[in-house]
Amino acid sequence: MSTAQGKLAFSWRYGAVLVLFVLLAMTVVGRLLYLQIESQGFLQDQGDRRVVRIEKIPAYRGIIEDRNGEPLAVSTPVKSIWANPKELIDAQYAWGFLAEKTGYTEARLRDRILRNQNKQFIYLRRHMNPSKAESILSLSIPGVYGVEEHRRYYPAGEVTSHLVGFSNIDEEGQEGIELSFDQYLQGEAGKKRVIKDLRHRIIKDVGLINAPAPGSNITLSIDLRAQYLAYRELLSAVTEYKATSGSAVAIDIKTGEVLALVNHPSYNPNNRTRKDVENFRNRAVTDVFEPGSTVKPFTVAAALESGKWQVHSKLDTSPGYLRVGSKSIRDMANYGVIDLGKVIAKSSNVGASKLALSMESGALSAFFHRIGLGEATGVGFPGESVGMLPARSRWRPIEVATLSYGYGLSVTALQLAQAYAVLGSGGIKRQISLLKVDGDVKGERVLDETVANAVLHMMEGVVDERGTARKARVPGYRVAGKTGTVHKVSSNGYQDHQYLAMFAGVAPVEDPAIALVVVIDDPKGGVYYGGQVAAPVFSRVMAGLLRVKNIPPDKAVETLVGLPKPVPPNT
Repeated sequence: MSTAQGKLAFSWRYGAVLVLFVLLAMTVVGRLLYLQIESQGFLQDQGDRRVVRIEKIPAYRGIIEDRNGEPLAVSTPVKSIWANPKELIDAQYAWGFLAEKTGYTEARLRDRILRNQNKQFIYLRRHMNPSKAESILSLSIPGVYGVEEHRRYYPAGEVTSHLVGFSNIDEEGQEGIELSFDQYLQGEAGKKRVIKDLRHRIIKDVGLINAPAPGSNITLSIDLRAQYLAYRELLSAVTEYKATSGSAVAIDIKTGEVLALVNHPSYNPNNRTRKDVENFRNRAVTDVFEPGSTVKPFTVAAALESGKWQVHSKLDTSPGYLRVGSKSIRDMANYGVIDLGKVIAKSSNVGASKLALSMESGALSAFFHRIGLGEATGVGFPGESVGMLPARSRWRPIEVATLSYGYGLSVTALQLAQAYAVLGSGGIKRQISLLKVDGDVKGERVLDETVANAVLHMMEGVVDERGTARKARVPGYRVAGKTGTVHKVSSNGYQDHQYLAMFAGVAPVEDPAIALVVVIDDPKGGVYYGGQVAAPVFSRVMAGLLRVKNIPPDKAVETLVGLPKPVPPNT
């Protein structure tokens, strides 16, 4: 090949290569322009899918507080440790450390990881102290991550547990106010965009999508100070008399608000490992019992309302018993001819029976129903019992008689407290509330004011030196109340040696402010009358409640000095 031909061939090859490179460059530039202009949105979305995540922002559950703003249930920030077993299985060197920090044995943790090695998520430890959680996360163990959550905390512990209740580990209400107001307390989680690395760690917050909405706060009617002193005194009595349980309920007569509601045995809502399920129920609201002699003031009120009896009317209870059909109704002694006040003060079953039998059939049951016995209070508490009040078209005389002194019907401690609040308010029945009430509460008149006041003054005789409950007296205050002692009922009928000891009353009589009911279940040791067991608890709790409410005394303290020795109570 000549030199000229060689140069021509080289020039042609050079030109072809140059054109090829130009075409390749144009193709690359065109592709880049296409990707930058036409496919920018698609590529950015694909990139975001690999690094940008939507992260949930936990919302605070609403606070439950007492009427003075003292917290009863709050949510605190915590961290939960979780793992991806597919990744963690390759970091066996850290299993021992993780087991120690999360509360597992190494063998148990190993077994859990191996059993879930095909999964991508398991919790290692929920609700850890944030600093302890960070001591784990700071080591960057492959497959171990953290997530922010909230844990419910109950500052008053067992003192308010039956009322406030508790929530589960996911902050869902399980008992008490936590359950009944769960939809109000629950917050709505927020959302944010974050950038995460390949180890699922948040590198940067990109932006907020939705801000978290905290749950609504709930303000209860109870006063934590009153709750503490009522719980302390109830616990002391249950312990002293080796009783099975006890309950106490205090109501603000002028508003219908529950100032204190306690039970024992109780439980610690902060302990999630508890197994004492039997103690979860709020006995003052769920447990029913026959109220016994505590209904005698209402029997007298019904008799006065009937118009057949007057305040100073007399009736003969001799010879201390009354035959009704084949049954005998007995008093503790032969009280002879007594007035209506003595029926209450002496707790005369015979007197109460004669009053009830003198009224029209069904009148006493209708009266009991009107003041709230045997029907739900409407407080909205989960599991509230309605109780039982017979409603018959025809009544047998023995049924009327036993109803008059508290047998044949069943009530809760809360219902009984509401009924006594009706007496204390001069015959006004107000809606019972577990939430704080603002403003005046009108209520409904269910009893003539004159009758209510007359019965209230009769009930003062129960706590004087000749009554059945001198131990219920409160220094400086006039107290009106009534004892009750009933045999417990089981599947085999009434138990001969098991009792409920009760005291219900209001104070101060001059201007009633608080109604209080105390129930002690099955006191042991031979002391079981309401005047012996429940009355002292009533006295101490009522004294504390009156101080908490700043109620001025209506009786000089000196009048309580130098009284004779107490007379042993009858019922």
